[in-house]
Amino acid sequence: MSSAASLSGASGRYASAIFDLAKSSGSLDAVASEFETLGGVLKDNAGLADVIASPAYSRSQQGAVMAQVGEKLGTSDLTRKFVGLMAQKGRLALLPEAMKGFTALLAEERGEETAEVISAKPLSDMQRDALAQNLKSSFGKDVKIDAHVDPSLLGGLIVKVGSKMVDASLKSKLERLELAMKEH
Repeated sequence: MSSAASLSGASGRYASAIFDLAKSSGSLDAVASEFETLGGVLKDNAGLADVIASPAYSRSQQGAVMAQVGEKLGTSDLTRKFVGLMAQKGRLALLPEAMKGFTALLAEERGEETAEVISAKPLSDMQRDALAQNLKSSFGKDVKIDAHVDPSLLGGLIVKVGSKMVDASLKSKLERLELAMKEH
């Protein structure tokens, strides 16, 4: 059984289960790739994300929609059965968290660290590579960048790695300056 130290609740149990199955069948890389693709589809398609999260759709409707998605994406039998089981059990709303948990377990297995990076604008490939190298030298591990964009930051970055966070955003710098000016 895999370690689920950082995983909790039902989504953590599902993540551990699919991780163990993928590991025992030698398909960790395939499932990881399929989850990455499926996660992108869910992120880019609000209608599909609504279907999996909404109790207005029956379990069988959700399962049928996800089976079609899996078929179009060409996902493996293991991934399709996993998503189908989640739909059958009424737990499809937990799929995004279960996929994140799987990714975390895979990173732990490989000795990698994941950094959540929030920036005001999308990072270029060169910026991502430079950041990954800096983080690797700081943590002594390969670091995978999970990038998100939040225009409200105005500029700079927020980087979260494990329990550590560095907020170098322009927004927070302005907030600290404003607070310092109010104190004087």
